[in-house]
Amino acid sequence: MTFDASETTFQDPDTDPHANDAAPYGGGDPYADYREAGDLSFTELVDLADRRLGAGVIAANDEFFAERENLLIRERAVFDPEHFGHKGKIMDGWETRRRRGADAESPFPAPEDHDWAIVRLGAPGIIRGLIVDTAHFRGNYPQRVSVQATSVEGAPGPEQLLADDVKWEEILPPTPVRGHAANAFEITGGRRYTHLRLCQHPDGGIARLRVHGEVVPDPAWLAALGTIDLISVLNGGTYEDASDRFYSSPTQIILPGTSRKMDDGWENRRRRVRDTNDWVRFRLPAQGAVRAIEIDTAYLKGNSAGWIALQGRNGDTGEWFEIVPRTRLQPDTLHRFVLRAQAVVTHVRLDAFPDGGVARMRLHGTLTESGTAELTRRYEESGA
Repeated sequence: MTFDASETTFQDPDTDPHANDAAPYGGGDPYADYREAGDLSFTELVDLADRRLGAGVIAANDEFFAERENLLIRERAVFDPEHFGHKGKIMDGWETRRRRGADAESPFPAPEDHDWAIVRLGAPGIIRGLIVDTAHFRGNYPQRVSVQATSVEGAPGPEQLLADDVKWEEILPPTPVRGHAANAFEITGGRRYTHLRLCQHPDGGIARLRVHGEVVPDPAWLAALGTIDLISVLNGGTYEDASDRFYSSPTQIILPGTSRKMDDGWENRRRRVRDTNDWVRFRLPAQGAVRAIEIDTAYLKGNSAGWIALQGRNGDTGEWFEIVPRTRLQPDTLHRFVLRAQAVVTHVRLDAFPDGGVARMRLHGTLTESGTAELTRRYEESGA
């Protein structure tokens, strides 16, 4: 397992411990000098540590200043320069106390000292990239971070994950990070993981953690369920391309559950070119037989798609065919379609006419025998 840092402007903290500091907060817009991660392809992949998928921060060795659960909050970190508590400054992230050395003669922590937090992924899968966001941690961010990963099935607790017989693999060695910045790291490798251990060297604060990758579901679990949502992120569905991502990611269409507000789905900008329309193309985890479809426009009232149509194809080079003809949508409404004959597909394309939003789409059906064999092969090749 190796990694590639997408940014090359990190300075060695051994040479200058403050080289990666952010400027002190001067008031006004707290994000005015925020350092973005840049345009990275892996950020289009699903966040395996999304709380909406069931992820959680299940343990940390220290959370004196700010609790570990803040790491997975979906929204941007907030900052109030006047907000203090009885322990000190209130920060929107995970922040540990300052580590100290063994005695007055050695006041600094030992080189190997570090703090850690264990993250349960909401959807086990292959990790392609990490965002370690230190927003608003300007002089109190860690000098380095590292990440280990493991695969333990079921619902293990912290004591089980920290047992001697659990093997943790380092996917990101101790690496410098910058203060008040979205620090991005590309991860290479093909193993399937269920849990991460995020480490701060030697201490400090991290606002948010994002773990982008590809879901690899357990085919035995899907077989036990029978009828499943073939396009759900939790079951390995993914979006491949879209005409427009202006307001939100099309991945949100295939998240589990019902959207909670207008931006919890897919919404595109207003289309002004006549005789064109917006669209999203999805890939199922493997070949499946679709029997029923749901299209939900929850919370989209004046900006839902006017009409939709759904096409499918079987294989990367298969011919597209109609599954649902062009159909009028109602705003803020769940629409259900029962197919007269099952549609065997590996890909689907949702068209919105002429534009507008869709909150959720579900494709109810089962994996075919061929699809089950393909998914089982990928599951086994990922080391599961």
